[in-house]
This record gives sequence, C-alpha cells and structure tokens, in this order.
Amino acid sequence: QVQLVESGGGLVQPGGSLRLSCAASGSIFTINFMGWYRQAPGKQRELVAGLPNGGSPNYADSVQGRFTVSRDNAKNTFDLQMNSLKPEDTALYLCNAANSYIPGEAYWGQGTQVTVSA
Repeated sequence: QVQLVESGGGLVQPGGSLRLSCAASGSIFTINFMGWYRQAPGKQRELVAGLPNGGSPNYADSVQGRFTVSRDNAKNTFDLQMNSLKPEDTALYLCNAANSYIPGEAYWGQGTQVTVSA
C-alpha cells in the first residue's frame, strides 16, 4: 500500500503561482509512475503532468510551459509548480502513484483545491 497526502492548494489571483506537494509513504518501491491529475466540477478527471521513473515528464497541452513537476526521492515528495495560473486551472488537484506493469495498482491522495480567481 502507498499513502499520498497533498498540500499547497489555495486561492490565487490570475497570473499568480502555487506549488503543490505530494508526500508519499508506504510501499513506494512498487511505484514506477507518479502524476498530478485535476478534476473540475462537471468535467472529467485529466492528467496534468506525469513523471515515470527514470523518464521525462509529460504535460497536458493546456499547462505546457506553465507547470513543472519534480520528484525528491530522498524526501519521498512529488511537487507541481504552477505559474501563470488561469481561472480555467481551477480544480481539485489529486496526486497519483501507480505501477504501470500491474493493472489496478494505483493510489490516490485526497486532493487539494486550487482556485484561481480575481
């Protein structure tokens, strides 16, 4: 089992920045992918940014150039730096950890709310 706890959400004005952090614990050695997803009311959950073990990050087109993911293996944290935030970035942001070789081996945090509004 893997436990994920997100933090760092909040209310920010358009153009502002936020940094989300996901703290992972448990059987982290089983994980080979971590990602940040978001879900806005009435919309499907979407992958915002993903980072496979030993690989390069990938980003949704809508956040490319504005968001950056990073992972600190020593601290077992997975961060999402969000710059130039837009109202359409408003959503519940969820941290995900998975093993792509084992179907169903995926874990989710409880989410942290990001609201971009003037």
